[in-house]
Amino acid sequence: MDCIFLLEARYIEDFKIFLKFNTEEFGEIDLKDVIYKYEIATSLRDPVAFSKFYLDSWPTLAWKCGFDIAPESLYSMVTSVKSILN
Repeated sequence: MDCIFLLEARYIEDFKIFLKFNTEEFGEIDLKDVIYKYEIATSLRDPVAFSKFYLDSWPTLAWKCGFDIAPESLYSMVTSVKSILN
């Protein structure tokens, strides 16, 4: 696969998001640790603000505050969680 990108991102609750990738893989991810790790994401520590993400033109998971998470990083997080559970 040359390029991994997001096809879909849906808010679930708290800091959890459902993600679907162009690889046909999908899963749920909890991004609380990521949000609390970076100062630029301080405003997203409120679940209501966190829930207002969008897919930008790359498509990357992004927020208006300027914080984003690359699809490759999200893919790695989702697929490693799935492989641990299986």
